[in-house]
Amino acid sequence: MPVKRPAPGDLEPIERASRDEIAALQLQRLRHTLEHAYENVPHYRRAFDEKGVHPSDLKSLADIAKFPFTTKKDLRDNYPFGLFAVPRQQVSRIHASSGTTGKPTVVGYTKNDIDTWAGLVARSIRAAGGRPGDIVHIAYGYGLFTGGLGAHYGAERAGCTVVPMSGGQTEKQVQLIRDFQPDIIMVTPSYMQVIIEEFTRQGLDARESSLKVGIFGAEPWTDAMRRDIEGKAGIDAVDIYGLSEVMGPGVASECVESKDGPVIWEDHFYPEIINPDTGEPVADGEEGELVFTSLTKEALPIIRYRTRDLTRLLAPTSRSFRRMGKIVGRSDDMLIIRGVNVFPTQIEEIVLQHEQLSGQYQVQVERNGLLDEVLVRCELQPTVAALAPAQVEQTAKWLQQRIKTLVGITTRVEVLLSGSIERTLTGKARRVVDRRPR
Repeated sequence: MPVKRPAPGDLEPIERASRDEIAALQLQRLRHTLEHAYENVPHYRRAFDEKGVHPSDLKSLADIAKFPFTTKKDLRDNYPFGLFAVPRQQVSRIHASSGTTGKPTVVGYTKNDIDTWAGLVARSIRAAGGRPGDIVHIAYGYGLFTGGLGAHYGAERAGCTVVPMSGGQTEKQVQLIRDFQPDIIMVTPSYMQVIIEEFTRQGLDARESSLKVGIFGAEPWTDAMRRDIEGKAGIDAVDIYGLSEVMGPGVASECVESKDGPVIWEDHFYPEIINPDTGEPVADGEEGELVFTSLTKEALPIIRYRTRDLTRLLAPTSRSFRRMGKIVGRSDDMLIIRGVNVFPTQIEEIVLQHEQLSGQYQVQVERNGLLDEVLVRCELQPTVAALAPAQVEQTAKWLQQRIKTLVGITTRVEVLLSGSIERTLTGKARRVVDRRPR
């Protein structure tokens, strides 16, 4: 299959810069970011002071290890706008990740932040082989999720024609791909498999569509899935990485000519790999937890954000920037269901909102065909006798709707008598049973 290889003139000068030039730029921008955060965000001032560090202590890039980490808990503790480093009136857009009880992870962007973000997604599209005039079919969800709008603004910046389809309506996805003849599709890899399946259901061969490139992100996927999609759709499949706390899609992206791991756009994000247990940095090439510090963000500078993604930093190949290996797992218990981040504690919070349900629950995840299916099993309070079938059904529907509304995933729910869910001999609950193939 031919690959659309970028000509040298398509690259920005920084993408061909020496490592010394990149490091000098990073140090300059890192100093500014630390000062910006310390001066304008009370949380960071307290965190720095408690650790006994000051922005002036950064003499070299390695000195970033002296500074405290930021976690998702910090964002939730400062909900909604407590980590903003500019007046709220200067925030042009707000995105948020899924959360419960009104406590999602909130991120903000100034006009300059949105401009930077669009430029990096455009860079990512170009790295994937996209060119001005290409039609880009976007099937990421639009809204508070950063995927749809992040891809949209980047594709427009790249000079492409955008089809803002969003997710769902699989039959219509296929129809518009056939009618509009797009060159590129941006979507989660698992939903791309569903689109391919719909082609087959309609008696069509996805390999004969106009699509040349798929830019897939928002969930981990394997090289085996890459081969499956490329073989069935006749496209080049590349990986784009991002997370809303750091920016959104476009923090890193693969180059179509090498497909050897997403290139981290190191002029805007400083990466580290740490030992997830000790928090100490590890050398490039060693596996650990990925940590990011933003270098150019205005509204929400992020300092040493623990992504919980387990990977490693790899030497540069197609660009002057380092790459990240495939995500091999997470250092916490988060599940990714159809591109949505789900924590068992989110389910627990909702279960406990119902007075007749105890805190005992279990989340079972299976792969049915190409999509994940989730069963939530919960128990009645020990003091509650067996309910009438209609009451059980009503409680199950309530929980199902609350999970859909607050977490963003569709589930089946079983409401059981107390003691129905297996307990372990150690007393530790087995909250997640993940039966999906690894």
